[in-house]
Amino acid sequence: MKQFLFGLFFCALVSQQLAAQPEKAAMCAGCHGASGVSMNPDWPSIAGQNANYLAKQLRDYKEGKTRNAPIMSPLVAAFTDDDIRELAAYYASLPLPTGNTPTQYQARGEAIYRRGDVNKHITACIVCHGPKGTGNAQAGFPSLSGQQPAYTIQQLNAFKSKTRSNDLNSIMRDISHHMSQEDMIAVAHYLFGLH
Repeated sequence: MKQFLFGLFFCALVSQQLAAQPEKAAMCAGCHGASGVSMNPDWPSIAGQNANYLAKQLRDYKEGKTRNAPIMSPLVAAFTDDDIRELAAYYASLPLPTGNTPTQYQARGEAIYRRGDVNKHITACIVCHGPKGTGNAQAGFPSLSGQQPAYTIQQLNAFKSKTRSNDLNSIMRDISHHMSQEDMIAVAHYLFGLH
């Protein structure tokens, strides 16, 4: 009986911890949605994103050198390291969003994601972002599964133009340099439905 009661207490404690929303999450909800899923296609969904990746992005916005955004930079300016850790852990604990890949993007998007394009020198996305697009938390590679296609295209273009430069060893700048707009659109829509 004691084990049963302890089990109930432990489950209740864990569920309270998972439900605990950081105070600063209210600032995020306006753009990224109450559950971390953005309703605006130009803004990223952050639910289920790797905590290490989210924390790095928030620090990069705060620093403003390798990733600067007129909306994000002023919002995170007053965030403490604890705020960043709490927000990253909270959003990482939420379920990933899901979407569907339109038929016209399935073949090309999957080809780029899974095999890359040797002729165009495009490395396969699966190498860093994994078979289901959930990334690699330890390496700091983000989850791309269910991400807003318009946002993904926007970021690929930012890497290509080098207005965003916070990628590890210029990986994304090198890959996006070889991608056409059609490649970006296809892989972004494929990622939206990858889960």
